[in-house]
Amino acid sequence: MNYPNIERLIEIIDILRSENGCKWDREQTHATLKRNMLEEAYEAVDAIDDNDNKHLCEELGDVLLQVVLHSQIAKEEKAFDIEDVAKGIADKLIHRHPHVFGNVKVNSTEEILENWEKLKKEEKPHRTSVMDGISKAQSALMSAQKISKKAVKVGFEWNNENDLYNCVLSEIKEFKDANTIEDKEEELGDILFAVVNLARWNNIDAEQALLKANKKFMTRFRAMETYANKDLEHLSLEDWDKLWRKAKEATKKQSSL
Repeated sequence: MNYPNIERLIEIIDILRSENGCKWDREQTHATLKRNMLEEAYEAVDAIDDNDNKHLCEELGDVLLQVVLHSQIAKEEKAFDIEDVAKGIADKLIHRHPHVFGNVKVNSTEEILENWEKLKKEEKPHRTSVMDGISKAQSALMSAQKISKKAVKVGFEWNNENDLYNCVLSEIKEFKDANTIEDKEEELGDILFAVVNLARWNNIDAEQALLKANKKFMTRFRAMETYANKDLEHLSLEDWDKLWRKAKEATKKQSSL
């Protein structure tokens, strides 16, 4: 297989980072590019959610740009280069797929995932806690999901879903009973963590559920802005309620078409 445009991209980044290249590109570091990496990844996810292949192709290019940029910076620092990055992930994939590249026999996806986790653990003997390996940069909601799943893997789990409902209600009561901002903040965190566990119990991705709720709210709010016949700041609570109901009904009809 031949991928000339990948080599071309690597050469372009090398030029941009060179003495005669672009001042902005030369000034970038791993640290300054952190936000770009996150933003490009999220924009790629947006394209997936929108089922827009043209947009996805573009956004994956932006993600690839971040990978090549970081690799070029590391190469200049004599730490590693893009070839090391590719070799590392290729070797990892082969090692973690012994049922494809080796002689291991599996009968289900569950067995594949079990083998994956076992091999991953063997690769990282320095991790002594179940909680090791959780990214510090990801959103708090995504971290909560990962923490919850890791705890469950070793048996730390509710007996049934009803116990989990009671836990959520108990945390809400503790929030209502809290007297200081600090205590309320702590109890609110407990509510959110309990709700994340409720999502996991029902095989729901809490991050995706909240993203969809955000999108739904914005759609309905924009509809209210369209329906309002006066400045939003001058609407009464009754006006807001009527507009919300109208927007909710309208967006429901649109989603069912």
